[in-house]
Amino acid sequence: MSYNINGTEHEADDLGYLIEPVFEDEAVRVIAAAENIELTDAHWEVVNYLREQYREVGHTPNFRNMLKGMVEIRPEIDSKYLYDLFPVGPAKQGPKVAGLPQPLGKGGY
Repeated sequence: MSYNINGTEHEADDLGYLIEPVFEDEAVRVIAAAENIELTDAHWEVVNYLREQYREVGHTPNFRNMLKGMVEIRPEIDSKYLYDLFPVGPAKQGPKVAGLPQPLGKGGY
């Protein structure tokens, strides 16, 4: 499997996660479309958080740590909010849409 992002093919695994991260915004648009997600500013807020975490620690957080991190950004965020954005699972579908490799273990650290 692969995604065509700005004219370049990027390899993905069988579940649709990119093998190597792609930080271009077009990657988010292409993968979100494949996941049937209409992007909103709220999606981009989560995508940017996940990309930042990936750059800082080399992987994305599990759901619990993701929720804690997002609450630090906006206290009104809760688990329902994140699942409304990424119904397959915020700690799994979020990194996929963000153009990041598959999370470690059960959704990161």
